[in-house]
Amino acid sequence: MINMSNLNTELKEANIKGEEISTPNAKSKSKMAPKVVMRLENLSKHFGKFVAVDNINIEVYEGETIGLVGPNGAGKTTTIKMIAKLLRPTSGQILVLNKEGDLQPLNGKSKDLVKFGFLIDQPFFYDMTAYQILRYFARAQNYPKKKVNARIDELLKLFKLLDWKHHKVNTFSKGMRQKIGIIQSLLVDPQIIILDEPQTGLDPKARIEIRGTIRELQRQGKTIFVASHMLHEISEVCDKIALINNGKIIAFDTIENLEKNLKEKELNCQLLDPVPLEDLDAITHRLTEKLESYIDSHEHTEGKKHLKYNPEKQTFKIFYDGKRESRGEILELFLSEFKSTNKIISFTQPKTSKLEKIYLEMITEDAPRDGGG
Repeated sequence: MINMSNLNTELKEANIKGEEISTPNAKSKSKMAPKVVMRLENLSKHFGKFVAVDNINIEVYEGETIGLVGPNGAGKTTTIKMIAKLLRPTSGQILVLNKEGDLQPLNGKSKDLVKFGFLIDQPFFYDMTAYQILRYFARAQNYPKKKVNARIDELLKLFKLLDWKHHKVNTFSKGMRQKIGIIQSLLVDPQIIILDEPQTGLDPKARIEIRGTIRELQRQGKTIFVASHMLHEISEVCDKIALINNGKIIAFDTIENLEKNLKEKELNCQLLDPVPLEDLDAITHRLTEKLESYIDSHEHTEGKKHLKYNPEKQTFKIFYDGKRESRGEILELFLSEFKSTNKIISFTQPKTSKLEKIYLEMITEDAPRDGGG
């Protein structure tokens, strides 16, 4: 079992902290309005006649964790590569915070910008040891020479790879190579961290550890940009979601605000014991009548079921108007219904389910296009 307190202690010992920006009011930063650290302005990328990224606009504030979500070919990786300066935009620009506290074009003087860390999807490494690879990346980014070895050891220990320090990476599992990619993105203690599919190749235990790492980085004020297909991971760690499809941003907001646009909101009520088959129709009829006032008027269509029972999971699925006060009142209805015949062991509105619904409802039904990332 993972000891999260030990993980957090190791993170702090690894000196993963925000880069100080030399502004006159740096000491009172917590009292200042949120600072924009990155802005994508009318950003586009064409490959011949194919438009991979189409005039997108995103503003990212200091300390935010942004999730970039979309189907294959939507433009996620192309966007990440433009931020990483691996691709040059066809038009538009990327503005990034500099050490003076102002925004400047990404293609300006890199030494003036706050530090970046990048993990590109499916990183490739030469046939070298973990130490040799990480030392190369540290020196390439001008990390202080006298601190390189200690920094490498700190991060290898954090990701439980210290014993593999002098082993060649071609002997590593896919998950271990992915961890090396994440380590190199954190080497120089960057203020802005870009992670493209960070959970690729990781087992469940390692995913939990990476999630813990991201949360600790959030607490320390890092700004994080995550592109992922794993909706559960996105929902667990991100403050805002940018939904991208056919190269365009079709929604950009918090999960809670995006959920307000959902056509249906869902609750799950799990019982301790199965509902007897001979009682199910009567119970469903009673509950359906009592739930009438909690159904969204736009979704109140004749013949549509707003209450469904799954006998295998002993769970009622309720579709309702999404109001906070409705959730409490619906719970009271179910407690009253089953107070003498059963017990409610779970009453939830799953975040993963919400994000999946947001994703499916907002992604257009256009046929998948070829190309793009």
